[in-house]
Amino acid sequence: MSDLVGQVVVITGGAGGIGMALAQHLGNRGASIVTADLQDSAVQEAVQRLQALNIEALGVTCDVTVAESVERLAKRAFDWKGRADLLINNAGISQQSAKLHQADIADAKRVMDVNFWGVWHGCAAFGPLMADQSHPSAIYNVGSENSLFCAVPRSAAYIASKHAVLGLTESFREDMPDHVHVGTIMPGWVTSGLSAKEVAHLAMPAAEFADIVVPQMLARERFVVSHPYNVVRKEQRDQAIADSYARNAPRQDGDEAHDVRLLIAKMRSG
Repeated sequence: MSDLVGQVVVITGGAGGIGMALAQHLGNRGASIVTADLQDSAVQEAVQRLQALNIEALGVTCDVTVAESVERLAKRAFDWKGRADLLINNAGISQQSAKLHQADIADAKRVMDVNFWGVWHGCAAFGPLMADQSHPSAIYNVGSENSLFCAVPRSAAYIASKHAVLGLTESFREDMPDHVHVGTIMPGWVTSGLSAKEVAHLAMPAAEFADIVVPQMLARERFVVSHPYNVVRKEQRDQAIADSYARNAPRQDGDEAHDVRLLIAKMRSG
């Protein structure tokens, strides 16, 4: 397929795992790829892998925890081809397994810096530039099944970061004009550098994941999903919330009087 010829895709955390799989899939459809990662050697290796597949690629070393570094990434991307059609804020790290009160706080803060603030920086740097383009584009932030429920025990910082990515993305959607689509990718367990080698074979292969999610991204789905059984875990939480409302705050006539969205709309119209 060559339906993406002339389009530029920027992927953070693009040197391996999900990022590389998405780069290969999108590149094989004709897109030019800007792959960004923390280590220069990994970036250069990623570019060589893509070029070996006849995919046009630019490598940029980038620390997503530093706003200025992500701003430089945006400048490099736009200077390269004068446009960006798809940004995938994919860079992420895991945490050391520990109960919350026993976790290393520096490790927990590092997880938030990469997984949450890295996404924030990507949206802040690219959002205005993509809004200024006249053509349609999209920004996708990589959350997780852990955006919807607690999949991995003893991972409070990681789970909180992925919940935060979902909230950030939902809010950011409303900041962007209609021609800049914003959505969340919510992988289940996919083979990546985050998985221990001895159990990595149990995860969904990254290439298979890319085959599932890329068509959803190109269709501008709001929520991009992959692992069907995740809906079971999500519904367990949804049902628990619904049950609590049914017992403790059931619907009644006039209850919309305190709905924040309706109140904001009323104040803006009045």
